[in-house]
Parts: sequence; C-alpha cells; structure tokens
Amino acid sequence: MNVPSRPASPSEPVSTEGVVAAGAYVDGRRVANIAISEASSWRAKPGHVVWIGLHEPDMALLGAVQKQFDLHELAIEDANHAHQRPKIEQYGEALFIVARTAQLIEGRIAFGETHIFIGDGYLVSVRHGASTSYKPVRERCESCPRALARGEDYILYAILDFIVDNYSPVLESIHEEIEEIEDDVLAHAITKTQIERLYMLRRDLLRLRNAIGPLVEVCRRLEHDELSMVRATMQPLFRDVTDHVRNIQERIDSMREVLAFAFEASLLVGQAHETAVSKKLASWLAIIAIPTALAGIYGMNFKHMPELEWDYGYYMLLGVMLTACAALYWRFRSVGWL
Repeated sequence: MNVPSRPASPSEPVSTEGVVAAGAYVDGRRVANIAISEASSWRAKPGHVVWIGLHEPDMALLGAVQKQFDLHELAIEDANHAHQRPKIEQYGEALFIVARTAQLIEGRIAFGETHIFIGDGYLVSVRHGASTSYKPVRERCESCPRALARGEDYILYAILDFIVDNYSPVLESIHEEIEEIEDDVLAHAITKTQIERLYMLRRDLLRLRNAIGPLVEVCRRLEHDELSMVRATMQPLFRDVTDHVRNIQERIDSMREVLAFAFEASLLVGQAHETAVSKKLASWLAIIAIPTALAGIYGMNFKHMPELEWDYGYYMLLGVMLTACAALYWRFRSVGWL
C-alpha cells in the first residue's frame, strides 16, 4: 500500500495547478473565489458552502485539501490513485464517493473516475482520466441560486446526475453503429473487421455496465441510509439518479443482446451463403458429369463398341448429352440450386 505524503504545512506554497475552480457560496450565490488555504475559514462562516473542483491533482494539493477539511488519510490515498470501483464510504462526519465516468474516444469507450468528498459546508470533487468538465454543472447550479442554496448535498446530486447523463451520448453513438452493422448483416455476410468490431463493442459495453453497476448501490445509500450529510428532502433526487442508472443498464443489456443477435445472424447468413455456393457447385458438377462420362466411354478407342461405326452415332451422342444437361439444368433451376 502506498503511504500518502504528509499534508502541506502553512509555510509550504501549494501549487494551483490542478485546481479547476474554488468558490464560497451563500444562499446559492458565489460570494468569493477562494484559495485552497482559505477554504476552512470560509467554510466555518455560518451559511457558507465551499465548492472545490480538482483535476488530476498531485499529492501536495490533495494534502492541502486534506488539512483544510480534516479528511481521512485512506480517502485521500484513494483519491490519489484512480483505480477505484464506484463506492460510498463514511469517515466520521464526511462521505467519500467514487463514480466512474465514460467518454467515446476514437470508437472506444475510455473510462475515468470522479472522487467526491462531502461534509458539513463543503464539497470537493477530484476528476481523473476521461471525464467531461464539470463547468456546465457549476454554471447550471449558479444560474439557479434557489436550488444551489439547498447546500452541498444538492451539489452532490447535480454532479452524480451529470455523470449519469453523460453515459447517454456514448450509448447513442454505439447504438447508431450497431444499427449500421445490423443493416450490413441483413444485406450480406459481414467481414472479419466487422466481426472484430462486434466483439470490441460487446466487451466495451460489458465494461461500461460493470463500471456503472455499483453506482446503483451508491445512490441507494444516499436515498435510504440515515446520512447526516443528506437531508430527507434530497432523497427523491437521488432516487431519480438511481432510476437513470438502471435505465442506462437496461439500454446496455439491450444493445449487448442486439450485438449477440447480429453476430448469430452473420453466422447464419454466412452459412446460408456457403450452402448456396455448395449447391451451385454440386449442380454444375452433376451437369458436367454426363458429357464427361459419355465422352470418356467413347474415347477409349476399342475396336468393337456399340454404334461405333453408325453414321449417326456422333450426332445421337451429342443429342443425348445436350438433352440430359438441359434436363438437369431445368431441374436444379426449379428447386433453386441454380
């Protein structure tokens, strides 16, 4: 286990690199842009809420945040290493929440993480990896001071809801690609490249489902557990997030089933094509076999053979060949082999 470095002391300068935004709010309105070193003093003021957003901070910055809000060392260590599964943990009067984010980059789903610290009068979000900026969340909240005035638990809801909403564009892009693959499958047998793409899409969707699945339990705890950081009036909002996550799960399951059907259909189309080719080859071989057999028999050059010296033997043999080949061709054509 990596041991976190000691928190930054007041005499040590803390780099602002990694700080996306840090503000103090009263009644839903931003009253000041603050430095990390001022966060605890602003938080201590009655009616004030401190909202800090970080993006891939170093340990020194996390240590400074830890000192300001007296955060648990284990939570800080988790926030420093972006390889956590979605979870919710309580450390005293503070909550530590992990949620997975997703973006579609060059046709593949890239995953990131958001770690959230929430306590009385503060919320700190830490983004790692592939993740959309939370600037729209802040702007939307600030545009509606009445909603933002609900406090830090409303900010938590707004961030989780934004994370879940951002799964939809990823699924929409994949769904469009799946529809194109379905059309190709019905038209003709898909290529090896398309089969590989089917496999990659199914695997990415499974990874996405595994990434967001635990988020249901996170929202369930926020909705039902008696957590001091979440007021009863906010629980219906977290129930709404839970419903959104479950809807995303259903869409993922549906698309994975469609991909499975598309793969099976491609195999059936391929087998049908191979069968059709085999029938055509067998039909032509049967047609060619008759003249080949007759020509082989009368090409053996024996002295005593029936009709060998008959004046009309050659023409009769050609007539038999043509009649037999035409009859076979008509028969195979009528049953759909040719």
